Amino acid sequence: MSEPHPALLMFIGARYVEQRVSDAVAAAGYDDITPAMARVAARLSEDGIRVTDLAEQARITKQSASVLVDQLERAAYVERVPDPADARARLVVIAPRGREVQQVARREERAIEREWSRHLGAERMAALKDALKGLREITDPYREDFAQPARRG
Repeated sequence: MSEPHPALLMFIGARYVEQRVSDAVAAAGYDDITPAMARVAARLSEDGIRVTDLAEQARITKQSASVLVDQLERAAYVERVPDPADARARLVVIAPRGREVQQVARREERAIEREWSRHLGAERMAALKDALKGLREITDPYREDFAQPARRG
């Protein structure tokens, strides 16, 4: 059997991180977040984002994104606020409870990165990160959204 495709290897690593973070979040008492809710919440930006943009980035329908945002809002993880750029529109922003969960998730992500660095060594970990950043340039249409305020369109 030939070697697995690099995309499969990346998926396995991403799935592992997602499960570890989910387990850490649940262990911290936030056990009402489904994987679908977490995937949508992971796309929230500091300045907020419209549901239509969340749907596009999560590759789900606007209706599905709206349902997930409703669930996140009922659980007090997010809030909908007026969009300062368009009075008719609303933005989804992280609420204080959502920031608490975000801190738990970031702590677990840092722990995983430390484990991977110990396993691979500093040089190989740096090379892995560099290679993945390079691939992001040609694979992630939303890469700019993480460096700049959310799109308002």
